[in-house]
Amino acid sequence: MNPRLVKLIKEYVEALLIAALLALFIRSFVVKAYKIPSGSMLETLQIGDHLLVNKFLYGVKLPFTDFTVIPISEPKFQDIIVFEFPEDPSKDFIKRVIGLPGDVIEIKDKEVYRNGVKLVEPYIRHTDPNILPTVRDSYGPITVPAGKYFCMGDNRDESYDSRFWGFVREDQIQGKAWIIYWSWASLTDIRLDRIGDLVH
Repeated sequence: MNPRLVKLIKEYVEALLIAALLALFIRSFVVKAYKIPSGSMLETLQIGDHLLVNKFLYGVKLPFTDFTVIPISEPKFQDIIVFEFPEDPSKDFIKRVIGLPGDVIEIKDKEVYRNGVKLVEPYIRHTDPNILPTVRDSYGPITVPAGKYFCMGDNRDESYDSRFWGFVREDQIQGKAWIIYWSWASLTDIRLDRIGDLVH
């Protein structure tokens, strides 16, 4: 075989291997792409939003595990996080942190109280004017255990969240929602105005 061709093939293979390793490193330690499949975070996040999740912010984990080797920071109140769904770790969920470890959370007629103080939440929406005597609209008071978080969707009447399935363990958290890099409702409805928006 032509030596120049062999050298060219070798260079291409090396470049592909480096690119693959770099992509694996970035996905494992830095950022992860995530698509919004449901309306539980409306109006903050729309169905069809594609966003990047900052995996580095809360610490460096061993690839393909939930074990944190280098802790950096902890989720803060009102952070929007992506995590493994506690009832099925093969699924990723995205919700807003409402209760930190040690916080007392209570819901009275749709109003959320954290440590006895009613939250001001301009980001939420309610689609059902009825007050239900269930965990959806009345909950607690309950204390968030150490190492766990209480998370809720912004679309409060249509979110399956900590009110129904409990707390999110710290080791289940994959990262903080960071920036919308693409958004569309359909192939013919691209939401250019949302591209580049920071998630908060």
